[in-house]
Amino acid sequence: MTNAKPLLAVLHGARQAIPPMWLMRQAGRYLPEYRALRETKGGFLELATDAEAAAEITVQPLRRFSFDGAILFSDILMVPMALGQRLWFETGEGPRLAPCIKSGADLDALVAPGHAVLEPVYQTVRNVAAMLDPATTFLGFAGSPWTVATYMIAGQGSKEQAEARRLAYRDPGLMQALVDRIIDMTVDYLDHQIEGGVEAVQLFDSWAGSLSPAQFEQWVIAPNAAIVARLKARRPDTPIIGFPKGAGGKLPAYARETGVDALGLDETVDPVWADANVPENMPVQGNLDPLALIAGGEALDRAVDRILAAFPARPHVFNLGHGILPDTPIAHVEALVAKIRGGAR
Repeated sequence: MTNAKPLLAVLHGARQAIPPMWLMRQAGRYLPEYRALRETKGGFLELATDAEAAAEITVQPLRRFSFDGAILFSDILMVPMALGQRLWFETGEGPRLAPCIKSGADLDALVAPGHAVLEPVYQTVRNVAAMLDPATTFLGFAGSPWTVATYMIAGQGSKEQAEARRLAYRDPGLMQALVDRIIDMTVDYLDHQIEGGVEAVQLFDSWAGSLSPAQFEQWVIAPNAAIVARLKARRPDTPIIGFPKGAGGKLPAYARETGVDALGLDETVDPVWADANVPENMPVQGNLDPLALIAGGEALDRAVDRILAAFPARPHVFNLGHGILPDTPIAHVEALVAKIRGGAR
């Protein structure tokens, strides 16, 4: 496994001399081939629910950069669709969901279509699995319950997640009921992805950083631990990467208490601190600032060197600290790949 799939080997705890790499949002708007396909197919959701197009988009960055991992082209808001919310995307503004969950009656009124609405994603997984080079690790993913709940409550994204945080304080029973539904669907969703050919999965908690320590324990650590435990009972050999963006000093507790196999670090985390505080030998992933990749040149080289030097003995997957940005020059991605691949240690 170590020789055949370097990324999968690291997620299982085997350090590589040259860290395997992939980039969050590596399939998307910075690639001209993605933009061309989107012009012919329509909007983002139309692409994500077109199994042939989504599979093509998933493999596009591999043709250019030969990354060690392919990540499924989809969205974290597929689970709310499966739970009964309507999802659409407003041009230039992002996702919208309806009806918003403001009360127990709103939650009870949802009519869940379940896996029927997710079948295009499962077909995408099967398509991609048949297309990948044997050395490439296939990554699936889902949004973590807190982050998904923030969208379901507000009906859209928000920087402070104020509506979800207020509801969690005002009516923790309702929040728990919503989170429990998300947990149930997420476990089944990831299980179906693995059944179709995914080899590792990542849990994206994009808004974990907005919570107080007590709320972080309740709405980030506990729900993710439930997903990990239940998925591991079904798929014990599938590595799970946890990515609680913005967790900062709460990362060690997250790593210890959720049961994830590997920990994603966002760009605000000092990698030297992470190596000293994350459980020994736990694989870590990250954490180049996406803006350093845009800057390129010496700034990029310095940032990469600091990350590589921070993990002298720990299994490490090189990645960004968040998603690649649309105005990222392709030449800078090529330079990053060349630097990592030429830097055996």
